[in-house]
Amino acid sequence: MIPSFLVPLMGGNDGDKVRVVQTLLFIEGINTLLQTLFGTRLPTVIGGSWAFAVPIISIIHDSSLTRITDPHERFLSTMRAIQGALIVASSVQIILGYSQLWAICSRFFSPVGMVPVIALAGFGLFDKGFPLAGECVEIGVPMFILFVILSQYLKNFQFRQLPVMERFALIMSITVIWAYAHLLTASGAYRHHPVTTQKHCRTDRANLISTAPWIKIPYPLQWGAPTFDAGHAFGMMAATLVSLIESTGAYKAASRLASATPPPAHVLSRGIGWQGIGILFSGLFGTVTGCTVSIENVGLLGSTRVGSRRVIQISAGFMIFFSLLGKFGALFASIPFPIFAAVYCVLFGLVASVGLSFLQFTNMNSMRNLFIVGVSLFLGLSIPEYFREYTTAALHGPAHTKAGWFNDFLNTIFLSSPTVALMVSVFLDNTLEYKDSAKDRGMPWWVKFRTFKGDSRNEEFYTLPFNLNRFFPPS
Repeated sequence: MIPSFLVPLMGGNDGDKVRVVQTLLFIEGINTLLQTLFGTRLPTVIGGSWAFAVPIISIIHDSSLTRITDPHERFLSTMRAIQGALIVASSVQIILGYSQLWAICSRFFSPVGMVPVIALAGFGLFDKGFPLAGECVEIGVPMFILFVILSQYLKNFQFRQLPVMERFALIMSITVIWAYAHLLTASGAYRHHPVTTQKHCRTDRANLISTAPWIKIPYPLQWGAPTFDAGHAFGMMAATLVSLIESTGAYKAASRLASATPPPAHVLSRGIGWQGIGILFSGLFGTVTGCTVSIENVGLLGSTRVGSRRVIQISAGFMIFFSLLGKFGALFASIPFPIFAAVYCVLFGLVASVGLSFLQFTNMNSMRNLFIVGVSLFLGLSIPEYFREYTTAALHGPAHTKAGWFNDFLNTIFLSSPTVALMVSVFLDNTLEYKDSAKDRGMPWWVKFRTFKGDSRNEEFYTLPFNLNRFFPPS
């Protein structure tokens, strides 16, 4: 969806979009392997991030690029500018991660402070759920109903002692509804419908399969040498910070759904460092966006009850395989998006509920805690919604000064629900009666997971492979 939205704005054609999709899938596979091997080692998939959309759109509308008349040349010039900004901005996560500065910051987090952040990592994406599934109700609603039935009501059905429905509900649901959508398309059900309806419902509108090459190997600097601009880079740094915060909430949710202990501070920081490397790769290869933890795949851990990092690593191998064989990747990209949006209604909800589950470690009879959680959740939803509505009406964000980099920075930060929730909840949690409320905040339960040796299970979950802990001893 990200390349489909951004590449046409950049002047790219369907062939360019296919190459960007392949490159993004290729880098996502590599970054997922690196994260599960050397990063947090949690079973998380690293995907593209919408957090980078604001600074990227700002780059697309830069006057030095819009005056280029040839669409393909404008696409290449814009891509190189985005690459340069991503390369520079990746240094934020690399420095915060490998210097352990984010580990120090995480010591100010408590269960009360993390509840709104993790919950809004799911709730904050509500506009990616039923509003998009409703773009094609005859596909979205059956997909939602079928997925719920297979994954919940029939999850105890077993074949040779294998819980088939619970493990494969998503694949079976998508296959059935995708075939149903293709049947509607082939029968001419949408022939006289509006263009918007056909775009969301038809299985043959993406024009990706015909333009995709059979084999194409992405490589660094395939679009040309990146160009660097200080204003572009500074705006992109805000998106990098948003990606960092959203990933922090996602890692904590993934650890809970995978039945692991919360990641110790240095493990969390190590994961952020590797995510910074991932954004650097995104800039070098030209994926048109940065990377973050895939929230929907975190929710899938709860739906399938499969928390094995080996499964995620095999999935990453398939991502790389399909990115090299363009026709296969394009085939899956032709699935109508309302099918995925219907699944998001379940998966994002699961992630949100994991955030709320942290309340069990706190005292919710405390008016202090009720105030912090309530205000953080409300502002985390309300402020980004204000920024979205303002931008839709005025065609620019509330921050609209002559300094474009400043506008991008503020508009990006306050469009992210988890980021707003983190700023509000952590500030209130560490300033409101924090000395006398450690037990109410859940700190006695939380503090033992801050260090690697605080819990005996940490070694099983977070020790580096290939005996690398000899060179990088846990702190």
